[in-house]
Amino acid sequence: MIPLLKEGRKVLLLVVDCMRLDQWMAIESVVAEYYNIERKTYFSILPTATPFARNALFAGQFPDEIAVDYPENWRNGDEGSLNRNEDELLAGQLHRAGIKAADSIRYEKIFNNTEGDALAKRAADFYQSEMVAFVFNFLDILAHGRSTNIILKEIAGSEAAFRSLMKSWFIHSPLFSILKSFSQKDFTVIITSDHGSVLCSRGTIAHGKRDTSTNLRYKYGDNLNCDTKHALLIKKPEEYRLPSFGIATTYIIAKEDYYFVYPNKYNEYIRQFQNSFQHGGISLEELVVPIAIMTPK
Repeated sequence: MIPLLKEGRKVLLLVVDCMRLDQWMAIESVVAEYYNIERKTYFSILPTATPFARNALFAGQFPDEIAVDYPENWRNGDEGSLNRNEDELLAGQLHRAGIKAADSIRYEKIFNNTEGDALAKRAADFYQSEMVAFVFNFLDILAHGRSTNIILKEIAGSEAAFRSLMKSWFIHSPLFSILKSFSQKDFTVIITSDHGSVLCSRGTIAHGKRDTSTNLRYKYGDNLNCDTKHALLIKKPEEYRLPSFGIATTYIIAKEDYYFVYPNKYNEYIRQFQNSFQHGGISLEELVVPIAIMTPK
């Protein structure tokens, strides 16, 4: 992105939250009708979760650096609000790189198709901008919704079925409409994700206090513990470039297809989250992220 902006090229950055490499490959041929595509991959960071991986992507920094430079980001520790300053993080990264467009970034976050349709209708508002960034959260919502929605679980019962559902959504989505409209303009489009997801089928017990983070594939808090065959135990967050929230902050990150359950709610968690898509842990499906550099045909 930065070399392109330094050359004076216009850039559209599209971040599709929770998009796996295989999911991108399922829709790449559809997009290839409009763009020349150079596909690459890169590794997400740990934990492979939005508050960490997407902030790191926008800031060009590790989470411990973000915690120092943007302390208000982590102050309340509420995971749901940790990504509210992505435009500020992106501007900071471009400023450090000496990019003039840093002060005039156009940034939008889209949570559902209604918001996406409204954005697609005003795509022309962005054509004069040098740097445009859109974040689409639909796939992440779909992956999490599958855990609680019986119909979704039936429709997307396997990884292949989930890919098919994702492709069906994409073809009729505002995201594809936006891609088609920008294919008529002089933009280089970069489409990527912050992390993938993995189909979880095994529960492993997490030991910690009630106030630890709620994610099923990673947790942080005071004096956490786990079975180290099933999860990575991080007692020194700084070794993994992660912020500390107190003297005894530890992280536990699930491996392979494990997810964390608490001893007192073991059966309840197994019943609800068995064979659900989750992220935040250590697996190739979560860590290997697609990135496509696309120029209009």
